[in-house]
Amino acid sequence: MTMRFADVIFAAAFTPAAILAQTPASVFLEDLTWPEVRDAVAAGTTTVIIPTGGTEQNGPHMVLGKHNYLVRYKAGVVAQRLENALVAPVMAYVPEGDVDPPSGHMRFPGTITTPPEVFEQVLEFAARSLQQHGFLDIALLGDSGGNQSSQAAVAERLNREWADTPVRVHHLTDYYPGPGDAWLVTQGEREQDVGTHAGMHDTASLMFLNPDMLRLDEMTVGTRSNGIGSLGNPARSTAAYGEQILEMQIAAAVSQIRRLRETSRR
Repeated sequence: MTMRFADVIFAAAFTPAAILAQTPASVFLEDLTWPEVRDAVAAGTTTVIIPTGGTEQNGPHMVLGKHNYLVRYKAGVVAQRLENALVAPVMAYVPEGDVDPPSGHMRFPGTITTPPEVFEQVLEFAARSLQQHGFLDIALLGDSGGNQSSQAAVAERLNREWADTPVRVHHLTDYYPGPGDAWLVTQGEREQDVGTHAGMHDTASLMFLNPDMLRLDEMTVGTRSNGIGSLGNPARSTAAYGEQILEMQIAAAVSQIRRLRETSRR
């Protein structure tokens, strides 16, 4: 029998149930009222995570919202472990290729793209908004490769502007892609099976968290020549792999945020 998401969370004891509850104890900004946010910042919760995901094709076996689902979950656990952090809403519209003629993931129905300069402006003003409300450490947690250069550019631009203030923007480089792919190879998996898009990494993560987001009967080996949109052999994924990969990414993000909060103002 397939376990539901909530059942997996409780059974694995991977994160406190409060992380998903719409209560003042939630780490998710959109679950809180403005007085709750004000009071949290006043009490020392001055770190905020901006997760960036994407709405993109992930082959025939994985839903379009994979990045948004995974990055929200992981950002929530990161915030819980930091104990003094909140999580902004996921940015779901990111650069995915050109519209006309379509390129990249835009060649597949359902993908939604934005130009890099538009993505950067939205990300910049999200950070400016949070800075205005009293957050001092703004961490950009990007779950997709196409988001990374824009995140780095926004962080560099704002840190230059805010150099004489206590506010810092952190582009997290240790989280994505993280050590998961290399770790799978140490477990005996071949690099071509691990893949680079909608392969074993994300498939295994969803097997652990929410297999309902997968079409298990559509797990086909993806190559650049067969054009199905994925690269790798998702059928070799396991929930146990996913649990370990998630933990490595979460731990990497927590460690880097803690480090940058200490070193970025020196």
